[in-house]
Amino acid sequence: MTATTPTLLDVEGTSIAVRHEAGATPGIAWLGGYKSDMLGTKAQTLSDWAAGEGRAFLRHDYSGHGESGGAFADGTISKWLGESLAVFRRFTKGKQILVGSSMGAWIALRMVQELRKAGDSTIVGLVLLAPAPDFTNELVEPALTAAQKRDLKKKGFFEEPSDYSAEPYIYTRALIEDGRANRVMTGPIDTHCPVHILQGLADADVPASHALKLVSLLPADDVTLSLIPDGDHRLSRPQDLDMLLRAVGDMVRRAG
Repeated sequence: MTATTPTLLDVEGTSIAVRHEAGATPGIAWLGGYKSDMLGTKAQTLSDWAAGEGRAFLRHDYSGHGESGGAFADGTISKWLGESLAVFRRFTKGKQILVGSSMGAWIALRMVQELRKAGDSTIVGLVLLAPAPDFTNELVEPALTAAQKRDLKKKGFFEEPSDYSAEPYIYTRALIEDGRANRVMTGPIDTHCPVHILQGLADADVPASHALKLVSLLPADDVTLSLIPDGDHRLSRPQDLDMLLRAVGDMVRRAG
């Protein structure tokens, strides 16, 4: 299915590219990962599924990603969270389910916190794939080499080859410092809604132990953890996508 031309939403001077289809609630809102875009396999599969169900579907590119404006190196969790909240508030109506992949799971958990703080209780479910909340603090910082620490201090960033793109990953000092201010895994996390986590046991980027730690901080009666023995970080194989659609479909039925 060919993607339509995105709508552009100005968020603090940056054009954020958005695709939104109106439909039944609960709607689905997609939150992509670090350096991912909204035309990726998982987002497109969900979009096609939602269209077939007549269900509202929302996705956007963070600044510095995909079709949005801004520089990737200027991005922080706070900045991307602010953009996600602006898009969510502008385009959604009624009950919503957030589906967050990798860093998008962190954004989703922070969105729930910020929305609840503002008295908004429209999030009725979370589906998190290979969730990477607090990844800057929990996964990046402990693994920094002496050379990377030196680059952060002198240049303000370091680069790392990507398994998914010819472009390297860039991690900035601002991203890491801002990540500390957005941590969610510091104590119990009350989402006020059911959570379904999909985690591959062959994930080389976000270990399964990270998902287990997250589960330990969530209210147990509302959490489902599905471990995929041969699943990698992308979770984009046909069988992974089937599991994603089943998880989202189940969450829709629970929330409906």
